[in-house]
Amino acid sequence: MMNSSNKELYPSNRGNKQNIRKSNKRKLSSTNWIKRQINDPYVIEAKKLGYNSRAAFKLLQIDNKFGFLKPSKKVIDLGCAPGGWLQVASQKVRSNEKHRNVVGVDLLPVENIPGTKTFVGDINDPKIDKILIDSLGDYPDIILSDMAANVIGHKQTDHLRTTQLIEIALDFTLKNLKKNGIFLVKTFKGGTETELLNIMKNNFKYVKNIKPLASRPESVESYTICLELKA
Repeated sequence: MMNSSNKELYPSNRGNKQNIRKSNKRKLSSTNWIKRQINDPYVIEAKKLGYNSRAAFKLLQIDNKFGFLKPSKKVIDLGCAPGGWLQVASQKVRSNEKHRNVVGVDLLPVENIPGTKTFVGDINDPKIDKILIDSLGDYPDIILSDMAANVIGHKQTDHLRTTQLIEIALDFTLKNLKKNGIFLVKTFKGGTETELLNIMKNNFKYVKNIKPLASRPESVESYTICLELKA
């Protein structure tokens, strides 16, 4: 995997759109999804650079703005499948098999990524905290969460599920993050509960919302970065 240049961080696919063959057996929604995927510049660039998902560019762009993924920092990635964020974090903090500084957990297994250790487990399991900390060898400097609830199309239910994941990630962070540490979590535009935001602001010196360009324009997702955990 190569280091990403500015051009690679913000790829463009203008003038290179592809069409797919129509099929009577394929639903319109499926056809539209496939068309979007094959014409998505981030999907194309992710394959070119060897990233497991286009989501890698979201983390790259956020780090390009805030510069928090520094060499030797210890990182925990919550909801780490399929591994795009693990790859970026490992690359940025210069994690390797001798000094493994990046660990992750997900309900789904993740293929082996150099410099990382992953566990199949539920973040709600009280045992998982110790497992991750022990594997890392210390408490983390950075906690990442790109966890997303399965959308069912019922606005209120989807909202509650997403809020619950933010709350779970925040609770884990406040118990395990080092002083002056950094927390980055997937939220949603205009949807983060005031109570959760207040907890973040009370525990971190700086709390900012950001929507990287790699997030699709039609998506309501955004990210909240919390800088410098207070004592």
